[in-house]
Amino acid sequence: MRLQACFLGLLALFVTGKCSYSPEPDQQLALPPGWVSLGRVDSEEELSLTFALRQQNVERLSELVQAVSDPGSPRYGKYLTLEDVAELVRPSPLTFRTVQKWLLAAGAQNCHSVTTRDFLTCWLSVRQAELLLSGAEFHRYVGGPGEIHVIRSPHPYQLPKALAPHVDFVGGLHRFPPTSSLRQRPEPQVSGTVGLHLGVTPSVIRQRYNLTAQDVGSGTTNNSQACAQFLEQYFHDSDLAEFMRLFGGNFAHQASVARVVGQQGRGRAGIEASLDVEYLMSAGANISTWVYSSPGDSGAGCWSVSGRHQFRPSFPASSPYVTTVGGTSFQNPFRVTNEIVDYISGGGFSNVFPQPSYQEEAVAQFLSSSPHVPPSSYFNASGRAYPDVAALSDGYWVVSNSVPIPWVSGTSASTPVFGGLLSLINEHRILSGRPPLGFLNPRLYKQRGAGLFDVTHGCHESCLNEEVQGQGFCSGPGWDPVTGWGTPNFPALLKTLINP
Repeated sequence: MRLQACFLGLLALFVTGKCSYSPEPDQQLALPPGWVSLGRVDSEEELSLTFALRQQNVERLSELVQAVSDPGSPRYGKYLTLEDVAELVRPSPLTFRTVQKWLLAAGAQNCHSVTTRDFLTCWLSVRQAELLLSGAEFHRYVGGPGEIHVIRSPHPYQLPKALAPHVDFVGGLHRFPPTSSLRQRPEPQVSGTVGLHLGVTPSVIRQRYNLTAQDVGSGTTNNSQACAQFLEQYFHDSDLAEFMRLFGGNFAHQASVARVVGQQGRGRAGIEASLDVEYLMSAGANISTWVYSSPGDSGAGCWSVSGRHQFRPSFPASSPYVTTVGGTSFQNPFRVTNEIVDYISGGGFSNVFPQPSYQEEAVAQFLSSSPHVPPSSYFNASGRAYPDVAALSDGYWVVSNSVPIPWVSGTSASTPVFGGLLSLINEHRILSGRPPLGFLNPRLYKQRGAGLFDVTHGCHESCLNEEVQGQGFCSGPGWDPVTGWGTPNFPALLKTLINP
């Protein structure tokens, strides 16, 4: 009877016990530091959940991503349109129909999907959601840098087994908003002579990475770049204009974004959102910039696009399909000198994603040659290793809420800088009749970091115990899990990436 019950129509989809399964058996349920439970949520309060539907042809999509990203492939640069991707991965009609009927029978309302139809977001009451997702129990939490409120379940959930071929996971239950890497450090104290700068500004970045006044966008191509702002973090147009007035005087630039997609809040500006926009638009100077805005709980990010604007939030930094940027600082904090590791720079090996083939050789070389590798029990040597590249992440000036703020630090600073420089390289490629770079990593590793300054000094922080004594991975010649292949030398990087 139990076996039959799993397939006796929509009502059977609510059967639990042996007819249920756990879509995310390894999901972390521990409450992150800095978050506090405020108790159970009222049963009639509404919440939004996102259901990830099983995609088709995933292996074929992976092959195509590799082909269009590999300079040695005849398909290099021949990107698929969003409609092409949708046609390839769109869930089967049976999957979409089954999940939709299951949700509607449970009382879900205002369901909407995306072009690829592989995500379905619906509104339900807490009571309906807890009946739908066996084991879930929704609580309200407060925390994070902005003391924001979120609703999450501290317990695992299960789905009817009949849905196993159709639903990969349900979003909005367990993951908490990530903590920003940004922090404001005290001004460095040095004795003796005064240095050449009093913090990182666009002119310092352009000097260090060898950009000239001519290294800006032409304003004539179908080239654009974008930032995303989440966690109710918003930038202000007036802050961007003031930032460019203070720091953009020696290069052509745009003092306003071309378009905001989504809801732009009216509250106080967030320092991370301000930094993203200001440094993406000063590194990728004079290039049309869009901002995607959502009050949701994913991380922030920047990227370069051309022609079509595409957006999928919530890629973790360790994803093998993301170019991850580590952080560096100047050896002398007041001089535009060589860079060393910023000790708060992230990096290491993923416990979630396997190591992609494009980086296997570089990682093996590091592990076999570095004199400063932590014990093997402390990291997953077969996981995706990151970062891939790095840039300055220490001592930035940011304008937020009309106030110039000094000494802002974190890899959230280095990421928009590297993204903006790639936008400039895309500008040159488009003007030369070539496609934009697209996914950079396969090419980056094949060229073994050509066009980048190799950072060979410094380590990032680790656990404080007798075995590692606070020292994590250390940088060295070639690729390393602290600064990747290094920081940009723009003229050399342009020469390396302009062809084919």
